[in-house]
Amino acid sequence: MTINLVLCDDHPIVLAGLDSLFRLEADFQVLARCINGEEALAAVRQHNPDVLVVDLHIPGADGLAILRALQSEKLPTKAVMLAAALEEDEIVEALRLGVRGVVLKELAPQLLVECIRKVHAGEQWLDKQLSNLALDALLRRETAGRTRSSILSPRETEIVRMVAGGLDNQELAQRLGVTEGTIKIHLHNIYKKLKVHSRLELVLHAQTNKLV
Repeated sequence: MTINLVLCDDHPIVLAGLDSLFRLEADFQVLARCINGEEALAAVRQHNPDVLVVDLHIPGADGLAILRALQSEKLPTKAVMLAAALEEDEIVEALRLGVRGVVLKELAPQLLVECIRKVHAGEQWLDKQLSNLALDALLRRETAGRTRSSILSPRETEIVRMVAGGLDNQELAQRLGVTEGTIKIHLHNIYKKLKVHSRLELVLHAQTNKLV
């Protein structure tokens, strides 16, 4: 299965390097190369790629602004964010806005390839170093987290633990003997109670507050 990509970075050398990297992989196809956020959003709207690979700090609409646009327009393209460095607040905000993967530029190129394949398969990918930063930020921000967690029902707490254990909705439904629709309702209620916005943020919250 071909994974269609749009690439965005304001450094031509980096952009050319990314293009060359993905052209070496038989299952990748680069549909567009962009140098700013406006071009990236236009390319996503035009090509409807599977994955957008975007630098966080680019001129005009930066990576976070692009994530907001993808979310507000309900565009199906999944986003993987590249960054030379990340602040804790940027990681947390990216997670809240639905980023599917975050990769530091200092890491080996093959890790970016692995990240995109996992994201395309429906998973989320966050480097351990970034996970630790996000956990620290969430811990400081959400000191009331344990209080919020206490309002979960026993079934909801069980679901959180299963999600943290890597089970998807279908597996949760089979394990609990309910429909996937019921699982989605439970997850919606859990997200609302814990004030989280994604599966990865839920896992981070569970780890931070020792629910797993």
